[in-house]
Amino acid sequence: MEEKTGTRSIEETMEELESIIEKMEDRESTLEDSFACFERGMKLVKECSQRIDKVEKQIMVLSEESGEAYEF
Repeated sequence: MEEKTGTRSIEETMEELESIIEKMEDRESTLEDSFACFERGMKLVKECSQRIDKVEKQIMVLSEESGEAYEF
């Protein structure tokens, strides 16, 4: 499974995850291909999670500065 490099949006990462899911659902995939897809998918999930956490923290800081509180 080819790894793309560079900065991409969360939406682009989610699109790649959807593509991986479709490939894994293909009954023609070998076990090795499925494992490579799983491994890549887990990396993407971690990347998305970290980026979303970062955005949530930024929102919390901004909301505290404005006197409003948001919980996630």
